[in-house]
Parts: sequence; C-alpha cells; structure tokens
Amino acid sequence: MQESFAAQYIQEAKVEFRKLKLLAEKALAQISEAQLFATLDKESNSIAVIIKHMAGNMRSRWTDFLTSDGEKPDRHRDSEFEIDQGTTREWIMKSWEDGWRCLIGAIEQLTAADIGRTVLIRGQPHSVMQAVNRQLTHYACHVGQIVFLARHHAGEKWQSLSIPRGKSEQVNKAMWKKRERA
Repeated sequence: MQESFAAQYIQEAKVEFRKLKLLAEKALAQISEAQLFATLDKESNSIAVIIKHMAGNMRSRWTDFLTSDGEKPDRHRDSEFEIDQGTTREWIMKSWEDGWRCLIGAIEQLTAADIGRTVLIRGQPHSVMQAVNRQLTHYACHVGQIVFLARHHAGEKWQSLSIPRGKSEQVNKAMWKKRERA
C-alpha cells in the first residue's frame, strides 16, 4: 500500500529538520567558546545569539503546536538577540537541545490527518504544512548563518561539511559507482 502524501511529507520534514540540526552541530564542533560568542561587527549576531533566537523560536512555535498560537505570550523575542554576561557554551547548547526537543516532540506527534489543520502564528492562520514549511525555511536560513560564521572563525582548521573544493568529480564518480552496484 502506498503511503499518503501527507504521511510522506511529515516523514520528510522530520528528516530535514534532523539534517539541519546535525549540520549546525558539525559546524559548532569546530569552534571554540570564544568563537561561539564572537561577532563580525557591532551590528552582527554571534553564533550564540543565533542559537538563542532559534531555541526561543522553537519553544514558542512547537509548544502546544496544534492548540495554541505559535507566538507564546511569554516569549520575549528581542531578548533572544542579547547575551547576558556570564552566559556559557553549556547554557547555549542546553537551550539549543531544549528547542530541538520541543520541535521533534511536536513533529513526532503529527499525523497525516493534521496536515490540513489550521494553526495560528501571531494570530495569522496557517495550515500545518505551511507552518512546518515556514519553520524549515527559517531554521535553514539560520543554520546557514551558523555554518558560515563557524567556517569564518575556524579558518584553515575548517573541515568541510559537504564536498570539499576540488573533490566534486571524485565524489560524483563514487556516487555513480555506488548506484550501479545497487
């Protein structure tokens, strides 16, 4: 029996969210605590700020996802862009994990029947699919920022998270060989 589009969509969303988390964590593993909090200039966000914002957004959007507005009354978005003195990498990473736990917990509970339901974000109606897509694109943007900044801070020590420069042909050949054997 063929899986419904809605069920396939939910499964793919779970996979893509997890890929984003892993990509960011591979980048984060390559930087120091000082680099986590470093900014490029006074108007730029540090990686820590981006993580704090993502965690706040995840908690707000995914807590009671199907039953309450995705912008929770106790969320103070502007404070997500401020780092208090004494904030540590451990605290930032705990926030990161807590946010992802909210997201994964909520998306694991979704069923195919939920896809067409309506949820609110700042009082604006979205289908569940629209809300999920909105968050996937939002987090992908921020994960891209994290990777970019980590790459910048790591400098020559950076280990590529995808295909290293000059290795595309080699990787493509290996992929084709793998497919031919299957």
